[in-house]
This record gives sequence, C-alpha cells and structure tokens, in this order.
Amino acid sequence: MMETERNLILYSAMSLDGYIAGPDEDLGFLSIVEQEGEDYGYSEFVKSVDAIIIGRKTYDKVISMGYQYPHTDKDVYIITRTERPSIGTFKYYTGSLNDLVASLKSEKGKNIYCDGGAEIVQELLKNKQIDEFVISIIPVLLGDGIKLFKDNRPSEKLKLVGSRSFPKGLVQLHYSRDDK
Repeated sequence: MMETERNLILYSAMSLDGYIAGPDEDLGFLSIVEQEGEDYGYSEFVKSVDAIIIGRKTYDKVISMGYQYPHTDKDVYIITRTERPSIGTFKYYTGSLNDLVASLKSEKGKNIYCDGGAEIVQELLKNKQIDEFVISIIPVLLGDGIKLFKDNRPSEKLKLVGSRSFPKGLVQLHYSRDDK
C-alpha cells in the first residue's frame, strides 16, 4: 500500500448481537461502557482522518440528542436525497456515494471516517469500499433494533489487525480487507 493512499474506515459501536441502536433508535445501551477519561481510542482515531461520511438520519439523530456535531475542523459529507446548502465544512451530498468515495480516495489527505449509519454502511459494503473496520462491541444483547450489517450484501474476507479489551467489558476489534 502506498503511503499516500487514503483508507475508508468504519468506526462504530454495536451490541454483541450486531445492533447500532435499539428499538426506536435508542442509543441508551452505549452508556453501559461509559467511563470518565476513557474514549476507547476515539480521539486518537479522529486525528487520523480529515474527511467524514455520515448519513443524514444518523447526523439528524446526533443533533436531536442535543449535541453539536463535533468535527467542524474536517470535511463532513452528509449523505442525503434532499439538496441543502453547505454550512462551512459540512456539505449535504446528493450524488453517488460510490463517486464521492472514489473522488476522496483519489485525493491526497488523511483517512476517511464512515460515521454511519446502517444504510450508508450497506451501500459501501456492496461496493467493497470500506478498507478497515474498527468495531467496539458493547457487552449487551439488544434483541431488536437497527443492525450495523444488513443482509443481502457480498461476503468479504477480513484479516485481524488488532483487538483490545477494556475493564467495562467493551471489546474493540480492528480488521482490514483481506485484499489490502
């Protein structure tokens, strides 16, 4: 791999049974592993990226929870079907996700962060555009909700880059595509 090549990295948390949200988009299960002073490597990861791809529903969910989306120093592409004007580095993108990723990967820069949601992940997986997966497993079985990995996508062989476990029970897995 060339030094200048940008990777698209999915960085996400999910329940042990594969859900990124419970019924009614409930994210309460994430609090199980909250610990003051522990961000599970997120700050370090965010330093390695300069572009973020996020679905509009996921973005709206973050905003509806009373948070300001934090990455104002990065190019943020909010994938949507409805045209809206850009706000600073936040761009509402209505074009082809495939074309956007190809364009970003062809430019020099840091890695690209896929911040979800499930529909965006599904589309990226169908086109084999995710290069690395950093998945934090939360020690809970939700039983229902929104799955991170939907059915009806191509199979893909991965290789383990690393794994870490933490005192609150979170296990973080880092994989890359086997053909990288």
